Amino acid sequence: MSLSYEIITSRQNALLVETHKLADRKHRTKQGLFRFDGVKLAAEAIARGVELTAVLLRQSNAEAVVDRVTALAARGIPDTARCVMVADHVFDSLTEESAPEGVICVARVQHEWHRTWQAEMDVPPHKECIMLLESVRDPSNLGAIIRSAAALGLDRLILSADCADIYSAKTVRASMGTLFSQRIDRTDALPAYIACLRQSGRRVFAAALDESAQQLGSFDVLPGDCAVIGNEGHGLSQDTIKACGQTVYIPMTDRAESLNAAVASALLMWEFGKQR
Repeated sequence: MSLSYEIITSRQNALLVETHKLADRKHRTKQGLFRFDGVKLAAEAIARGVELTAVLLRQSNAEAVVDRVTALAARGIPDTARCVMVADHVFDSLTEESAPEGVICVARVQHEWHRTWQAEMDVPPHKECIMLLESVRDPSNLGAIIRSAAALGLDRLILSADCADIYSAKTVRASMGTLFSQRIDRTDALPAYIACLRQSGRRVFAAALDESAQQLGSFDVLPGDCAVIGNEGHGLSQDTIKACGQTVYIPMTDRAESLNAAVASALLMWEFGKQR
């Protein structure tokens, strides 16, 4: 295959400048766009029907990259995306990978999958298996949680507004492309959201160690039950714990003080998802 895409050789090119700016969260939010690097992520995005606005290819290995992406995605780069080749030295100054594979994609935010919850919106139905996150600030942790949610069959994640940005490069990379198919809601009123869940008949467990906490695995998980995981260093806020009404803890040896948030989330997802 011989490519005949436009070749960009200047760092000042408008597309490259815009792509670079997408490293900033405020700019991503304003433009409704995000970027990600790598062959597997590009293939996952194409396979999942993510709307790509631009695909940037490293000039020296562009053909090989297109072949790999097409093979993994079982389809080619969409005609609707602006596809360009970028001179190697310019591409290398733009990529966020330490060992660039030769492709950077720009895509539109997935509003139909990732939305902001408001009080008038319906809460997820009982048939959905969900988990809630409060103040998970590390994008790599958040990406790993999204990946576990997809692997373990969770229908939806509910994030407090101060969690890490799901569209940061680190989050997208750590999710290994599962971000493109995982339903995610955000809310700036997590205790109120929890109250709505409880009013709908769900039991909501705060992952916190207090005198009334139940050991994970020591009680029957019922359909509709869900759990809330807190910040990596400080756990859950008192308002959120109070809103839940029940607490659960993961038993550990005395050789560790706590679990990584992503690991704790995966354990809770497994236990709360077994009902299905």
